[in-house]
Amino acid sequence: MRIFAIGDLHLSFSKPVNVDKWDENAEYKPMEVIDRSWRHHARRIYENWRRVVTKEDVVLVPGDISWAMRLEEARPDLEFLGLLPGRIICVQGNHDYWWQSISRVRAAVPPNVALIQNDHAALAGINICGSRGWICPNGSFFKEEDEKIYRRELIRMENSLRSAGTGRKIVMMHYMPTNEKHEYSGFIELFEKYGVETVVYGHLHAQACRYRLPDRAWGINFYLTSADYLDFTPKLILAL
Repeated sequence: MRIFAIGDLHLSFSKPVNVDKWDENAEYKPMEVIDRSWRHHARRIYENWRRVVTKEDVVLVPGDISWAMRLEEARPDLEFLGLLPGRIICVQGNHDYWWQSISRVRAAVPPNVALIQNDHAALAGINICGSRGWICPNGSFFKEEDEKIYRRELIRMENSLRSAGTGRKIVMMHYMPTNEKHEYSGFIELFEKYGVETVVYGHLHAQACRYRLPDRAWGINFYLTSADYLDFTPKLILAL
């Protein structure tokens, strides 16, 4: 089994996907309108994913799965995940507004998809933990109203880490776990406390990728896995 990661899929299919007729797969919010480098990105993800991932593998998706505002609107995007090989494990991103009641969302995802919220996913010899995260204090974008959300996400992250016990841990979160100056944060404190060895995150795109963390800091391996940063190809994180 191998563990891959790719985040920020930003899907917006308006009907079930036909992988034999991509020109007929309408999107209500095509990403290429925002950035031309995202042209045909869903097809590129599909083809690259199937090229590198097998049914025995696991793929971590750290948020921003769908542009949908409601669960019913997200169904074609969730069904698209069911067309992909491997076990898929997700956390919520800041644009995943469709992700509300965890019980309803879990009932709606395909059999190969698992969602983490205040818990973890157990694999052979390793546990996947995580939460959405949030922007961190002392950064240029942190405001007074962010403090409450930041503290809440720390609680959710610790709930997830605590649920995993003493085994090996990989964390995925949507936001980078520090501010853009890479200062020590409550998330890093939790990772040290619970012995986290690897963290995958997304959220950063285009020029914002320059804020990414170094590959290793505080004894932890860090991977930026935004889809565009990875050229829309799942990145191998670990082979077990």
